[in-house]
Amino acid sequence: MINKLKHYSIKEKKDSGNWILIDAEGQTLGRMASNIAMILMGKNKPSYISNDISGDFVVLINASKVKVSGKKYFDKEYITHTTRPGSTKIRKFSNLIDTNPEYIVNKAVKGMLPK
Repeated sequence: MINKLKHYSIKEKKDSGNWILIDAEGQTLGRMASNIAMILMGKNKPSYISNDISGDFVVLINASKVKVSGKKYFDKEYITHTTRPGSTKIRKFSNLIDTNPEYIVNKAVKGMLPK
């Protein structure tokens, strides 16, 4: 006689997710991005299931006041290209933090999320 293993999964009421406000002032970019990625995936909840979408929404303020360690403020580069000859664009962190700080945080968080 073969015993069938029973699969148990938690069925709870689906909520649309909570909104979490994060202040980026004085926080290190990588550590903050890691925490945001965990919240977006829902791994901060005790009811986390890998095959269920249970993450929360994140609102970030003061993205221009984020810190980086070492000489990254002057040396870190963001490189984009369209595979066309001569289309490579290199943008420095020090310039982007003044003009488009949301891009820096989005790129850091996106790199920490699963595909």
